[in-house]
Amino acid sequence: MTDVEIPQGEERVFDGQVRVYYDGYWIKAYEVPADSLLAKKRLIDALTRRLFNHVEYGLNVPGIRLAEARRAFLDETNQAKKRVKGGMLAGALFNRAADIFTNLVELQACGVEIQSDNALMRQCGEHLQESLALGQMVLHRSGDEGIDELWGEPFKAFCYPIQEFYKSRYVKIALTMRAIDAIGAVLHGMVSPLPSFAPLVPVIDEFVVAAKRKTETLRTDPDVFEVWSSFVVARETLSGFQPLLTPGADAHLCVQFCDVLRAGADLVSWMARARVPMPKSTQAFIERCETLQQAARAKKEPASRPALTSPVPLR
Repeated sequence: MTDVEIPQGEERVFDGQVRVYYDGYWIKAYEVPADSLLAKKRLIDALTRRLFNHVEYGLNVPGIRLAEARRAFLDETNQAKKRVKGGMLAGALFNRAADIFTNLVELQACGVEIQSDNALMRQCGEHLQESLALGQMVLHRSGDEGIDELWGEPFKAFCYPIQEFYKSRYVKIALTMRAIDAIGAVLHGMVSPLPSFAPLVPVIDEFVVAAKRKTETLRTDPDVFEVWSSFVVARETLSGFQPLLTPGADAHLCVQFCDVLRAGADLVSWMARARVPMPKSTQAFIERCETLQQAARAKKEPASRPALTSPVPLR
């Protein structure tokens, strides 16, 4: 059976592990919790923590300060500061929605029936939707492009059954894995023709495998200790590459290659941790690699001997 014939969402067991197929990748699957207000609250809480962990600093404004945050945003005339205050307002809206949801769950636990058309439920949804729109102003913590998907996930978790939300997450993970593979391929193409950098090829392979395993693995997974440590070691090995220059080597070009390796390791790490693709940054990185390859062709290959830290094999 070819990949084209495998339906989206197909589940199979590999080595005792259930995996689900999306867009060319068999992704580690997790049990979906029963759809309830409590389950949604826990999911939204986790998604909100993840969001604030990956966006620029200073946006985790308490929901109780929502009115202040909105006033500061509306009164601001400096466009650069208005963008930042828009992110702060988005954070306050997120936290206010979480506050409302927490109280609804507590009421439900006391036996109060909460209908989907409840006024507070509607207000919670409105807050999440508004924060999603404002989230387009926010940058990734690296200062590069924004990652709008993270702002949309709590809203999806609120609006759709949890089963449907999990399906959307698997799609995002597959797209992230594809982006990681694309970066690995361009790094291969960049270093493979250069004998002095060719020993990096297996290191790149290890890093790509480790990054994809990190992308599909939840923090609550028992395997996370091995997955995370392998990922960190693979990244350090790649980004820590330092060639030993010999007479006649083009030191400037060697430095450029090392800078690109570190940039690639950073970009893959950002995506693997957030579990979302960063298409603008990925395209810009690929173009940077292509430009460096062209420069290398126009010069004599750097006469250097690689000095790699000892890579730890990834399981």
